[in-house]
Amino acid sequence: MNQLFNALNSIGLDDIIFYLTSSEFQKILLPFQIVSLIISSALLGIIIFTISRTHYFQWLVYQDWMHFVSMGSIGAKKLTKQWNKVTGRLNTASEAEYKLAIIEAEDMLSDSLKKMGYDGQTLEEKLGKLTSVTLPNVQQVHEIHRLRNNIVHDPDYRLSLDEAKRALDVYNQAFRDLQILAE
Repeated sequence: MNQLFNALNSIGLDDIIFYLTSSEFQKILLPFQIVSLIISSALLGIIIFTISRTHYFQWLVYQDWMHFVSMGSIGAKKLTKQWNKVTGRLNTASEAEYKLAIIEAEDMLSDSLKKMGYDGQTLEEKLGKLTSVTLPNVQQVHEIHRLRNNIVHDPDYRLSLDEAKRALDVYNQAFRDLQILAE
């Protein structure tokens, strides 16, 4: 036992490294490396196959591919669908729906500007970072923002259908100028 211990003590770190990097040891490891590679590849293939079979994944890939092929901005179809819902509120004969449409349109614009990298706590702060080159109707959007503030802070504020249409036209133009709605 003592001899074995002395023999192991006499083996240095250099000897161990030399053996691990030797062609003799590499030949021994090669079959294990090949088997490990095959097993890893098979498991990765199973995982990718399983994930790709889910409807959600297929839908995401399809949506991304269609946006890429149509050269549309990512998320434009979703925003367009949301925008159509907002503008559909004007088809009701309800002032509350008109007000809600303006509030939702501003939220859409604020969220879109945030995703585009315009930081700020409020829409007004985000709009302050835009120029008329980026958004030609930025002044009109500021005016509609004040209208939206009146709607939110004054429960007695009266909003006509014409005012609501004009406000949504301003938001629509802003969305078009920022190219965030699908054609």
